[in-house]
Amino acid sequence: MSAHKRKPSKADVPEAPHGYEFGGPLGAFGITFGLPLLIYATFFFCNDVSGCPAPALLYPSTLTWSKLKAQIPWPENGVKGIYSTDATLWVSAYYFLSLFLQLVLPGEHVEGLQLDSGGRHIYKFNAFNSAVITLAGLALGTLLYGSSWIVWTYIWDNLIQIVTANMLVATSTAIFVYLRSFSVPHPGQPNPEHRELARGGHTGHMLYDFFIGRELNPRMTFPRWIPIAGGQVLDIKVFNEMRPGLLGYIVMNLAFIAKQHRMHGFVSDSILLITAFQTLYVIDALYMEYAITSTMDITADGFGYMLSFGDLVWVPFLYSIEARYLAVYPLQLGWLGVGGVLSVQAAGYYLFRAANNEKNRFRQDPDDPRVKHLHYIETASGSKLLTSGWWGTARHINYLGDWIMSFSYCLPTGVAGYLVHHYTNPVTGTVHTEVEQGEARGWGMIFTYFYILYFGVLLVHREMRDEEKCRRKYGKDWDRYCEKVRWRIIPGIY
Repeated sequence: MSAHKRKPSKADVPEAPHGYEFGGPLGAFGITFGLPLLIYATFFFCNDVSGCPAPALLYPSTLTWSKLKAQIPWPENGVKGIYSTDATLWVSAYYFLSLFLQLVLPGEHVEGLQLDSGGRHIYKFNAFNSAVITLAGLALGTLLYGSSWIVWTYIWDNLIQIVTANMLVATSTAIFVYLRSFSVPHPGQPNPEHRELARGGHTGHMLYDFFIGRELNPRMTFPRWIPIAGGQVLDIKVFNEMRPGLLGYIVMNLAFIAKQHRMHGFVSDSILLITAFQTLYVIDALYMEYAITSTMDITADGFGYMLSFGDLVWVPFLYSIEARYLAVYPLQLGWLGVGGVLSVQAAGYYLFRAANNEKNRFRQDPDDPRVKHLHYIETASGSKLLTSGWWGTARHINYLGDWIMSFSYCLPTGVAGYLVHHYTNPVTGTVHTEVEQGEARGWGMIFTYFYILYFGVLLVHREMRDEEKCRRKYGKDWDRYCEKVRWRIIPGIY
């Protein structure tokens, strides 16, 4: 096992007080209670019962709850039906499998960036190997039993309940780390584990701190008497960021491919394309897992409900909506359509990966022949800010690559929208289902193209947070850097 070593940096210049983010307590309240409703809405209003969107939504003037309820997969026993103990146990088993693989598989031990306390955390990374084993098991089951394998049918038949189970895990985790954060040693007290509160996460407002995250990097050490896990350290934030939800994102897509095959008897090029793109994105992130140690999520954000919900619910269930749509309404792109979408994906991925590789290589070894030619300015804190190469074109150029890729995830759904009609054969009594676009054409784009809009807003907001953080940290040096690198994300535009 090897370790990536980074040269110690000088202590950070003291930062100004950290203000509220995401609209403060009111924004935290809205997001905490609003996003779960939004997730449920995407499953109810874009469905395989009546259409995407449900036909009643096309006529708001005559919309009633009774009419809408008949057109969505509303549980027979009402709100209670969104929870299932059986589904919760299976979801819990998935989390335990992910944790088991984290603990038992060998991994690469990586040293993180220096903390305010002066120490550094050591991370064990083996998410890529864990994913390979998990996906291989799913592939074997599919090879033996086809698209009707119980794993795939169970996921589709219990989607709402699986969503609820993940929400429960996300909320329970957020509560656990919030309560545990009050045991973080005060300054001056012995702190061998280098536990720290997030700079913006201990405002004293309970809901806001619960949402934003009080502790920066909550970790737990397993007692030595526990078989296999004894003595190992689990970084709760990194585990949630890189494992259950991220891989679950791909598992959802695969389940939707299986549904399309069961329902239509074939698999469309559009759903294969989306799944290939998103799998590449996830596998790339898992393979380059060590790069997470320098991201804002790890170095600046506390781990609270925001990240817990985002990692375990938002990513696997909102990001996979395009594949879920195509499972019901297949769209064949043809070679020309495939080529067009591929070109968008290739451009975005190249920009994203090239920029991030350049930054990581420079941070690890500025004398690396691949980056030693780059220009930079050195700040009072000892940090070096690149002013040439990819990072000389825009201060957050990697976000542009990320955003371009988001288009390739949505374009394969075309001008989205469909209606589902069910016909009963009067002779045999069998039910025949027909899917057509009809008057729903175009309206389904509210669901399948939402990711582009959301992701653009997310990246701009993240960029603004990055800018604020860097301005607090570097002061006048950041102003000097911005004079050299004018553009934020899109050169010449923004």
